[in-house]
Amino acid sequence: MKNLILPIFAATSIVSAIAFLNPSSASAGEIRVRQVNQEQRIYNGVQQGTISQQEYRNLQAREAKIAAQRRFYISDGSLSRKEAARLTNAQNRVSRAIYRDRHD
Repeated sequence: MKNLILPIFAATSIVSAIAFLNPSSASAGEIRVRQVNQEQRIYNGVQQGTISQQEYRNLQAREAKIAAQRRFYISDGSLSRKEAARLTNAQNRVSRAIYRDRHD
């Protein structure tokens, strides 16, 4: 058992060092998690009746555009800081739209 601890520790250290040195892979995951969260907010608004069908279609189209943009950006294997910033800004705009639609 002691013989397995050192290789496992070394492997996890290498993986964490790679993730630390390449923040783009982490930000791609964060962007995806945020997108799922926003889709859940939209769904909750529809269930509660605070988002109309037209607003729902509009928000879903905007979310789909961001998802397509994300897939395009990571198709080369990495997500640059500039691309991550663009996606984050787009998500910020959609987040504000979700808030406005749920509270109008």
